[in-house]
Amino acid sequence: LTFPPGWEGNVSFVLTAWDTEGKAHALQNDSGCGLWVSEASDGSRVVSVSYTSCYVFRWDGNYFIILGLEGTDAAGQKVLHEEKLFSCPADLPALDAPSSSVCSAVHIQDRLSCASLPISQGDCEERGCCYNPRDKEKTCYYGNTVTAHCSPDGQFSIAVSRDVTLPPVVLDSVHLASGRVAGCIPVVRNNAFVVYQFPLSACGTTFQVTGDQAIYENELVASRDVKTGSLGSVTRDSTFRLHVRCSFAITGSFVPLSVQVFTLPPLPAVSQPGPLSLELRVASDERYSSYYTASDYPIVKVLRDPIYIEVRILQRTDPDLVLVLHHCWATPSINPHQQTQWPVLVNGCPYAGDNYQTQLVPLSTASGLLFPSHYQRFTFYTFTFVDSASQELLSGLVYLHCSASVCHRSVQESCTTTVCPARIRGRRSAEHTLKDGPS
Repeated sequence: LTFPPGWEGNVSFVLTAWDTEGKAHALQNDSGCGLWVSEASDGSRVVSVSYTSCYVFRWDGNYFIILGLEGTDAAGQKVLHEEKLFSCPADLPALDAPSSSVCSAVHIQDRLSCASLPISQGDCEERGCCYNPRDKEKTCYYGNTVTAHCSPDGQFSIAVSRDVTLPPVVLDSVHLASGRVAGCIPVVRNNAFVVYQFPLSACGTTFQVTGDQAIYENELVASRDVKTGSLGSVTRDSTFRLHVRCSFAITGSFVPLSVQVFTLPPLPAVSQPGPLSLELRVASDERYSSYYTASDYPIVKVLRDPIYIEVRILQRTDPDLVLVLHHCWATPSINPHQQTQWPVLVNGCPYAGDNYQTQLVPLSTASGLLFPSHYQRFTFYTFTFVDSASQELLSGLVYLHCSASVCHRSVQESCTTTVCPARIRGRRSAEHTLKDGPS
């Protein structure tokens, strides 16, 4: 509507909309109802409304909203009342614009272009990508998530961020479920993203017709790095599986894309305390300033998360006592002698066959402990067991066990415990096997 000059000073205007029950409401920002009102640079009002808004109704395949404008003069008399019916076809095939956190989490050096330039902000965000007009080279770039797109000319485009799983997925391990065949390998890769592009008819894509829709589907998966020892196998890699589906109406209209990501849930844990003169416990932070208690179990940790372990002598004040750790190992059951196991410490030293080696924590009087020799601390990294034959993840809990002894320090016996990888031998006044539920 265009208003005569001078109306602005004499008449106040109110924008209105009808709800689905036929009642008029003054327009204002209402995210709960899917409606936003803003002011453009030229002073005009911009009304943005979602297809699911309280003020939108559907009829005969179209969406409608009735907007009105009411003008009232200084005396309170209504001098203008106009309404207009707006309609839109069925909701357009656009992905939601990514959140600001998904966009800001991508470092400038890691950005990959999502579309060729020039491109408008609306077109960029319809592809589910991030838009930054200040970046002249990569104005439209992939966000810190999974971005999938199907083009009308029959192409899949899938971008995967390493941070789509926790812990981050190893991008070199990501591949199409059909395998690494010619034409089905990444077209772009950097430290943060891997991008696949291939025709709908290639790379193991399945096709089916359901009702009035033609559906194309494919999957991306990531293989796991499994470490195998003489008594067991473990992995610290997430399970990643991405299912992509493109649906086309048989009449030729494009239907929105559906994307789902499934990851391995964090492993549960349990504690198994006992009446021991030596205690194994888990600290809640790397400073060992506090410890988990019985009420805190089970402790849930993500793969590769550090776990801070402490073994100590209980109820002893002899400064010449020295705690010696011999072996620590994990099993998929409470039985410390189970055939399937993974070493954490061997002869008091980190297991050399692990790609995430255990870290020993040195202790001295500066650590604030009254008797530092009564303690041993180390950090290892969360993993899950894998069946050595089938390479399938083993369900259930992971248990940590340690064998330790107490040595009495004297002129003849230094009880040195810091030499690796030599085995420590000394006079032992007590020897125990400790058990605890890992995180």
